[in-house]
Amino acid sequence: MQTENRLFDDLAKIVNGAAGTIAGMTREAEAATREKLKEWLGGMDFVSRDEFEVVKAMALAAREEADQLKARLDALEGKPQG
Repeated sequence: MQTENRLFDDLAKIVNGAAGTIAGMTREAEAATREKLKEWLGGMDFVSRDEFEVVKAMALAAREEADQLKARLDALEGKPQG
């Protein structure tokens, strides 16, 4: 009986060690994949969300200014606004 318990203890240690090793390998693979993906996307000239929001705000402001200037020009020329 003592031998059987020791066998199970040894087996449990081996399984726990393997599980820890697999978990570590999984974390390393995820980190490597994440890093490769960042490198790949970085080379594709994508913009960050912050840069996109800044340009979007600039375009909106320019559009509003253009609409105001058009309305002003139409008023100066005596055209009906529409």
